[in-house]
Amino acid sequence: MITPGRSYKAVVIGVSAGGLRAMEAILPHLPAEYDLAVLIVQHRAKTSDDFLYNYFDNLCALNVMEAADKMKIKAGNIYFAPPDFHMLVEMDKSLSLSVDPAVNFSRPSVDVLFETAAESYGEQLVGVVLTGSNSDGAKGLARIKDLGGTSIIQDPETAEVAMMPQAAIQEVGGDYIIPLPSIGKLLASL
Repeated sequence: MITPGRSYKAVVIGVSAGGLRAMEAILPHLPAEYDLAVLIVQHRAKTSDDFLYNYFDNLCALNVMEAADKMKIKAGNIYFAPPDFHMLVEMDKSLSLSVDPAVNFSRPSVDVLFETAAESYGEQLVGVVLTGSNSDGAKGLARIKDLGGTSIIQDPETAEVAMMPQAAIQEVGGDYIIPLPSIGKLLASL
């Protein structure tokens, strides 16, 4: 659960099929003075261009960018994993990119991001699993919970594709299992 007085530092979001609409319902709710970093794995084609970053950079009050290797994570920024690279969080709160094999048939993998972010941020991390068509994110969200972080899962009934949230519910249970329109408001309240 969201713990009053806890100092959260980062939010990690995992999303796949139906992700554009889901993120449109969340990211614009984050205010310009938001003091958490937001890291996102969106399953996309290897050949995806920079539309996603440009679109959300124009739509959001926060800076939106594609993650780069060795980039320092800064509060108030939204980082998207580049297509065909795993995005990892290092202990010094920098990003690293990897071309290691796919996890859950995905590169980037939500689990890879969530597990490395959990190790780095511990109880100061919030993990969010949204719409998608595989189980990626369930094991990573469990690791976030194991290390004291907070878990938010989109109510599968509000997901375009319910498989990812359902897998996360089965694996973790979730501190919050809430409809998509409520997630942005909850994250903005941190």
